[in-house]
Amino acid sequence: MTHNQETDRKKLGTPFEKRLTTPETALSKIKPGDHIFVGSVCATPRALIQVLEALEGNLFDVELFHFLTDGAVGKKEGVFSTRFRHRVFFVGTDMREAVKQGQADYVPICISQVPHMINSGGMCVDVALIQTSLPDEHGFVSLGVSVDIAKAAVNKAGTVIAEINPNMPNTFGDSHIHIDQIDHMVMVETPVIEYIHPPADAVGEQIARYVARIIEDGSTLQVGLGRITNEMLKYLTNRKDLGFHSDVITEPIVDLIEKGVVTGKAKTVHREKIVCSYCMGTRRLYNLIDRNPMFSFHPIDYVCNPAILSAIPKFISVSQAFAVDLTGQVCTDQFKGEFYGGVSTQSEFLKGAANSPGGKPIICLSSTTEDGSESRIRSLLREGEGVSIPRSDVHYVVTEYGIAYLFGKTIRERTLSLIEIAHPNFREQLLDEAKELGYVREGQTLKSRVAYPAEEEREVTLKNGTKVLIRPSKASDVKELQEVFYDMSKEDIYTRFFSQLKSLSVSAAEHLCNVDYENEMSFMAIAGDRGKNHIVGSACYYLDPSTNLAEVAYMIRPEYQSVGLGGALQKRMMEYARERGLQGFTAYILKENKKMIRLASSGFSNVEIEKSFNEYEVTMFF
Repeated sequence: MTHNQETDRKKLGTPFEKRLTTPETALSKIKPGDHIFVGSVCATPRALIQVLEALEGNLFDVELFHFLTDGAVGKKEGVFSTRFRHRVFFVGTDMREAVKQGQADYVPICISQVPHMINSGGMCVDVALIQTSLPDEHGFVSLGVSVDIAKAAVNKAGTVIAEINPNMPNTFGDSHIHIDQIDHMVMVETPVIEYIHPPADAVGEQIARYVARIIEDGSTLQVGLGRITNEMLKYLTNRKDLGFHSDVITEPIVDLIEKGVVTGKAKTVHREKIVCSYCMGTRRLYNLIDRNPMFSFHPIDYVCNPAILSAIPKFISVSQAFAVDLTGQVCTDQFKGEFYGGVSTQSEFLKGAANSPGGKPIICLSSTTEDGSESRIRSLLREGEGVSIPRSDVHYVVTEYGIAYLFGKTIRERTLSLIEIAHPNFREQLLDEAKELGYVREGQTLKSRVAYPAEEEREVTLKNGTKVLIRPSKASDVKELQEVFYDMSKEDIYTRFFSQLKSLSVSAAEHLCNVDYENEMSFMAIAGDRGKNHIVGSACYYLDPSTNLAEVAYMIRPEYQSVGLGGALQKRMMEYARERGLQGFTAYILKENKKMIRLASSGFSNVEIEKSFNEYEVTMFF
């Protein structure tokens, strides 16, 4: 108990004490057939649940319903055991066995819809079991670390029974109820339940790094439950003015606040406030949120309100998934036929991020199961893997092999993008299955058998101040590369291809971007934010093993010529080639292509130029 809580309790005196009773007395009026709400997460009223399980008498057909809990089902000899039916909106660790054994029924519903069901009478609440802080001098208690659906349950319940815990933080926002709404109060002085996500493994760390890379200064984050999403927060320590508007906040937020990363100054809704519905952490986090006006706790339906989410600039939602198919359908609450996790709030937050100016909806998952035996990127979701996020709502998908952007893409483009971030061991199989399904053309190939070399990405600033990302090419770049071709002038096409090409076929474009990253390499220059970006230039080389020299070629959009993009692409290719022991580059350049001749003559230790009828054969040594 903190000093302030002890002071509050002394101020309350006898009137407060007279309202207290024992758990047995408080629960004695429960009748057969009652529907009992159980408080959520780290505010799970464990003491009341334990007494309820032990009560004698006729409690047939009593049903407990709840969101994510910790201790809603007790243990006997180390095995989860309960005498009641449970209706659950999230299959957490303490409910998995109960669901498997048929003692609990999973309801696949977005948790933000539950308050509406309660308020409309679609879900009956006879009794609400909650845990709160001590009353303040005005007779209000705080729902503390877990507001979520509890407030709706309290407002509708016939009987409200509260564990009053001096250790429960007093959180601000819309988190208070008056003691007149509580029928029975039971004093408990146990530590508030603490939870820390287990550390992510090496795969999870790599995914977390990829996700962190696309989070900009001034973004507002929603970070769902999961090891990877929480690991990602550790890689944001160099960002500025991040905000939070999330269903849940967890322990890593403390470090970000202490380092000055989270300020909320860029938010337009609840500026400089951390908005959430519940939190999971240690006493360190609970001490931080206690009576701290920086934090604003609200019911889950308010936190997920689409109108609010879409009004937040740069709103980013990060969620984990179990599996995704090649069309982009995502399963988040079921794996191999077993229910685990839940729909939770993912769909609302993803749509909110999609509608936010500069927002980013992100789904992340490891490329394989933990033992590496199965790909989590499937050609088709399997029987027992329900679609919780439709393909039309999916934007970013991230694995340890990179980032795929799917929104607005064709089935072929989605398929190639997802195969490229699948584990290399499964790419050939996925490509074959995609051909059988008609997702890609029969002649489609993927030359690379290694992971996409994300570490080779570089951001450069051109002479005119424009920033572009120079990254390794992907097989899915074909369409955009064709668009670069059609944006070029006839003169540029002639000097690049030595002929008056009228079109760039799919196979020709594939030759320029579908490379093996070893003997062949291609870089793309990307302008604009991910999701709204476009290719503005490309460079590629093809190694001749007999000479250890690679032939190079470039394509650059007209508006990006003469601003240093060609030089930046050449420098990036030279760095990559040197690291692989290449001796240099060769190029065939038309005599009238003065810009390319100047480019080929710069940055090399020795340049040899041989003239022929209407072209130069240039050899550039490192």
